[in-house]
Amino acid sequence: MDFLKTISVAASGLKAQSGRMRVIAENIANADSTADKPGADPYRRKVPSFSRHFDKDLEASVVDLGRVRTDRSPFRTRFDPGHPAADQNGEVKLPNVNALVETMDMREAQRSYEANLNLISATRRMISRTLEILR
Repeated sequence: MDFLKTISVAASGLKAQSGRMRVIAENIANADSTADKPGADPYRRKVPSFSRHFDKDLEASVVDLGRVRTDRSPFRTRFDPGHPAADQNGEVKLPNVNALVETMDMREAQRSYEANLNLISATRRMISRTLEILR
C-alpha cells in the first residue's frame, strides 16, 4: 500500500469538494438576486461537475472540479408590479435557485469532504503506527 498515493487521491477529493461548496455558496448567496431592469435575467444557478484523470506521477486516478455550467431550468416568477425589474404584467423573474436543493447539495459536499479528511487522518495514523513498529 502506498500511503502517499492514498493521501494525494484524498487531497484531490478535498480540493474538488471545496470548489463544489464554493459554487453552492454562490448559489445560496444569490438566491434572491433579481435583475436591475425589466426584461433582464436574474442570477442563473451554477452546477459544478467533476472530472477524473490519471496522474502519471502518482500512477493513480484523481478527481478535479470540472466545468461549472449554468442551470438552464426556467426562472421562477413573482407578481410585484412595484419592483424595478417587473415586466408590463407586473411579474418579476427570480433566480432558478432552490434553497432546499442547495442546502442538501452543500450537506452532501460537506460529508464527502469529511470522508476524504477522515481517509487522510486514518492514513496518517497508519504511517505513525508503522513507524512505531519499526523502532
